[in-house]
Formats: sequence, C-alpha cells, structure tokens
Amino acid sequence: MGDSLLVSWDEGLTSYNFGPQHPMAPVRVELTMELARSLGVLDAPGVSLNGFAPATAEQLEMVHSRAYVDAVRLAGETLRPDDAHALGTTDNPVFPHMHEASALVAGGSIAAARAVWTGEADRAANIAGGLHHAMPESAWGFCVYNDAALAIAWLLDQGAKRVAYVDIDVHHGDGVQTAFYDDPRVLTISLHESPVTLFPGTGRPSEIGGPEAEGSAVNVALPAGTDDARWLRAFHAVVPPLLEEFQPEILVTQQGCDTHALDPLANLMLSLDGQRLAYTAMHDLARRTAGGRWVLLGGGGYEVVRVVPRAWTTLLAEAAGVPLPPETETPESWRTFAMERTGEVPPTAMTDGRSPSFTPFERGYDPGDPVDRAIQATRGAVFPSHGIDPHL
Repeated sequence: MGDSLLVSWDEGLTSYNFGPQHPMAPVRVELTMELARSLGVLDAPGVSLNGFAPATAEQLEMVHSRAYVDAVRLAGETLRPDDAHALGTTDNPVFPHMHEASALVAGGSIAAARAVWTGEADRAANIAGGLHHAMPESAWGFCVYNDAALAIAWLLDQGAKRVAYVDIDVHHGDGVQTAFYDDPRVLTISLHESPVTLFPGTGRPSEIGGPEAEGSAVNVALPAGTDDARWLRAFHAVVPPLLEEFQPEILVTQQGCDTHALDPLANLMLSLDGQRLAYTAMHDLARRTAGGRWVLLGGGGYEVVRVVPRAWTTLLAEAAGVPLPPETETPESWRTFAMERTGEVPPTAMTDGRSPSFTPFERGYDPGDPVDRAIQATRGAVFPSHGIDPHL
C-alpha cells in the first residue's frame, strides 16, 4: 500500500470501563481520537480507520486458558467476583459485558498485526490496546485480556520467525514477557520504573528468558525520578543495538505514557517532549530493523486530559508520517469538547516546553549514576547472548 497507517477503531472500545472511580478512564481514548481528528492526523494521506471483529475464543486461547476466558464471560454476565482468576479486585473490578469489551480490544490489536503482516498497511495502531499485564489464567493490573501478547501470538501462528516487542510503559510488561519467556522467536524489551518502587514488582535485569531462550527477555529497571535525558540515554543504550542484531520481521511496541511527570500512579519524570523523541526513535527503528513494519499500541496513562490525548496524538502523527511541530496549538474545538467531557481545563499546546537531549552511554559510563548502573546491569545480563560486547 505504500506509506500507510491503519488505525483500529470502533466506538465500542470505550466500553472497556471499570467504573467512574477507576484510574483507567475510557474518556482518555475518546479524547485522543478527537484530538487526532481535529488536528487532521486521521485525514493525512495514507491513514485509514478500520473496523474489526472482536477476538474469537479460539484466538484468545492462543494466550489465555479456556477456563479463564469462560470465567471472564461468566463474571461479565453475573457481575460476581472470581477470586481464582483475580476478577473483582480493586484493580480489576467486574463490569457488565466484560468479556465482550475485552475481546474487542484484543481484536483491534490482532487486526493491526494482520494488516501489517499481510501488507495491507505499513504500520497499524490500536491506542486502546497495550493491556500488557494480563496473565494466561488471570486478570492483572487493569488488564483482562493481553492484546499485545495475542497480536504477537497471531503473528507466530502465521509463520513469523522473529518478532520484537518494545514496551515503554512505566510499568513492567510482565504479561507479555511471561507469555514468551521460553520462546526465542520473540524478543521482549521493557523499560520501566524499578520494581523496588512500582507495581508489578518484576522486571529486573536478571530476568533474561528461559533456558532455551536466554537473552530473549530484556529489562531496564530505572530509578524513580528518571527524567527525559536519563531515560533517553537508557533507551538508546539498550534498544537499538538489540533490534539491530535481532532484525525482527515485525516490530510491536507499547507506548504507555504513564512515564510522564504528571501521571498520578508512577514516579518517572518525562515530559511530552521526551516522549515525542521516544516515538520518533521507535519509528526509525521500525524502518531500520523491521522493514518499516510497525504495530503500535497504547497502554497505561492516567493523566487523562493533560497527558494521554497529547501523547498518543503525537504518536499517531509520527506513525502517519506527519509529525506535529511541538508548538502546535490544541484546537479550540477540542478544548471545548475536553472541558465538556471532563470538567478539566485542557492544555493549549502539543508541548511541555522542553527541548530534551542526552549524552550517549557509549561516551562513558558513570558508576555513581543509578541510571547508568541500571543500563550496565541490563547490557551485562543480555548483550552477550546476542553476541554484543556490553562494554562498547
């Protein structure tokens, strides 16, 4: 199709809704799509919105057990908690039609993977996706079905030999790592806040994959307070060398924007401008290492007016090949819409006014810097498995 972006979108995606007091408010996705639309991103050349079907039971069982899928369906019908499958917890309350809503999110990510794999589009997105915590037998961390793992499993079922997954959510991508921990065909890379200070308490550098897949799981555990410059230094010290060596057939990424300093649930200190540079880097890596084949997903992000819509609109614009200048103003019509929907005052520009830069790790390692120690711990743990010298 040439230079194209397909966006999986269905109004029903906002039905993934744990209730009015839950941090994962579906209005964040609604505000994102409205901002992207009002800024012309969705009308850019080569961009299309695509309807799709919910994931089938057979597809869900590529990652989840039949017993769990049945439990989700039953809980959504009866609204009764199921302790055995962690349905009805504070993080994962039961809600009506929970199976249908969750299967729709999963279907959107599988459809995105299908579009890129078949050549229907060069890149495909599901911003309502990225539910990376869900486990084979249980809900976990606001996630019922693991759409990211399901998209990857679908690709493997189609014959993919090398799929890379890069997760830049502030929380460890534990569910995706678990799904493929013993599978050398899948390289999972997660940059996240240290498990010492943040849920889910996993994602240490020592988690490197199973005995037959050593080096296939990569974890960069960053200290609380890490800012744009230090985060970007870590990203570039670990992700490009591994992707260049692995040469995936397709790149799947999760762009949780809860790394932002305003996010209420975590402790990293990135700005929208730092996140923009991360999206640009992802796009560049997709071109350089995966033939441009890129599946991009949303994820966490709980500052639903000031951060999520701007971050993911910026992401969609980058993937569409029409990156927005930082000084771009948010349209007045969108600000009115956001105010009406949330009662909050929305931001007026697509920037936090920062101009992030970083010093490449290769220019020198500082053992007194906790970010540099985190970088070196990860490189030392996994680079040798890929034939890369961790000290260069």
